[in-house]
Amino acid sequence: MPYNEKIADRVREIFSLSHHDKNVEEKKMFGGLCFMVNQKMCVGVEKDRLMVRLDPEKYDEVLFKKGCSPMDFTGRPMKGFVYVDSDGIRSKKQLQYWLDLALEYNKIAKSSRKRKSYK
Repeated sequence: MPYNEKIADRVREIFSLSHHDKNVEEKKMFGGLCFMVNQKMCVGVEKDRLMVRLDPEKYDEVLFKKGCSPMDFTGRPMKGFVYVDSDGIRSKKQLQYWLDLALEYNKIAKSSRKRKSYK
């Protein structure tokens, strides 16, 4: 199933209203759409849910929020990444909460290492 374009548009709208819009890049990955901020993975849209990269220290705390579940893309939960289903991002305020959490961590998150090109 492709990613939910309506959720992606909502994320785009919030990013475009913030000062982060010049540093946002969209990349297709994980079968969905990933929003990179300052060349670091920030949030993504996968099927009908939002993927959020957040401070691993806040991971256990946010798992109890409405619609939130561990991200288990690899078959096991990845601390510092969560999924938020449509129940948890219905309102603009709910979506803004998750984007703010991801942007807060993005400031201190490490960039992924660039892979060497073997040509």
